[in-house]
Amino acid sequence: MTMTGGGSLASFFLRLGRQVWVRAALFTVIGIAIALVAGLVGPLLPFSISIDLGQNAVDSLLQIIATAMLTVSTFSVTAMVTAFSSATTTATPRSTPLLIADTTSQNAVSTFIGAFTYSLVGIVALSTGYYTEQGRTILFVGTLVVIAIVVFTLLRWISHLSTFGRMADVIDRVEQAATLTIQRHAASPALGARRQTTVPPGARAVHADDIGYVTHLDVATLDRLADAHGLRVYVTAAPGRLADARTPLVRVEGEVDDATASALRGAFRLEHHRTYEQDPRFGVIALTEIGSRALSAATNDPGTAIEVIAALQRVLAHAVTAEPDSEVRYPRVHIAPATLDEIVADAFRPLARDGAAQVEVQVRLQKCLASLAASAPAHADVFRDAARAAFARSRRALDRADARLLRDTVRAAWNPLAD
Repeated sequence: MTMTGGGSLASFFLRLGRQVWVRAALFTVIGIAIALVAGLVGPLLPFSISIDLGQNAVDSLLQIIATAMLTVSTFSVTAMVTAFSSATTTATPRSTPLLIADTTSQNAVSTFIGAFTYSLVGIVALSTGYYTEQGRTILFVGTLVVIAIVVFTLLRWISHLSTFGRMADVIDRVEQAATLTIQRHAASPALGARRQTTVPPGARAVHADDIGYVTHLDVATLDRLADAHGLRVYVTAAPGRLADARTPLVRVEGEVDDATASALRGAFRLEHHRTYEQDPRFGVIALTEIGSRALSAATNDPGTAIEVIAALQRVLAHAVTAEPDSEVRYPRVHIAPATLDEIVADAFRPLARDGAAQVEVQVRLQKCLASLAASAPAHADVFRDAARAAFARSRRALDRADARLLRDTVRAAWNPLAD
């Protein structure tokens, strides 16, 4: 739920396009248009199209489509809700938005609803004598095309259901979302603004009108406002932060009236829940939650935790190997971006804690951290510190044989660490 407006227009339409109802409404309008256009186009054609149709042939086909599509649409929505519920209970609730935004399931449900609407409109129009003989022929051809589309979509949807919402599918989706955000963050950590070091002590705080997570920040708008009013803007609530009475949205150096403060607030989108869009830590946190749940006593699935560690390794490889863009496009805005230390802690601290007593998880974790350190020598200390902390925690939780196995693994990967 949006509490504070803001963000770029492109971001708004991107988020709107991920909503199920938007695509379903679009396909519904298309279905209505096709059914009605058949009656309008028939009399306007300069040539005659006529097929010898049996008694009520078109009406019978439309009746069959209407009945079948109502059933299939209900089944499809039920299958989607079941997948959402399964992902929430077995993986993490933070994965649900990614499943909701799945284009294949949205297209399937929207196609079935559009076909249902098309058939209803066609039946009503036929009963009122809306179509001429040529219009009925065009409607018949259109109905055959709709049937072909529905059959193809149904076959694709059945194939998609075999993996939709399963654990591997959820991990892949969260990994993809996390990778995309991490890549953007690595390429432009400060979103084109200056990297913030210190905030002048006299800077005025501008708080949000309500409490919420920053899910989108329009840096261009902040820079434009700062340039117009001679300000310096220091962002204290970057995407992913909770804006409240303790954490203002920005601190501003310069004279700020109420109208300018309101305009500055408009550059932020605040919501009740974090999103993947601009938050580089959220995708990593969601992946780690899947691994932590798998390591709980109720689930006891170390294999899934090991898969999550492999996914985290692939995600963080993008963060440490990408070359950041040093160009400052918004010189009047200062942002303190999320650091690699914070991201690594989000990724591995919960897994080191919850899997401390499972040697196979700790072995995989040490190898993952060693590999990341080898791929980015400039950041090796960050991964080395995380490995030390995980090793120290596990050494106290493992029995003697497992502790010896882990020590050998650490020695092979981190020679100085095991000394």
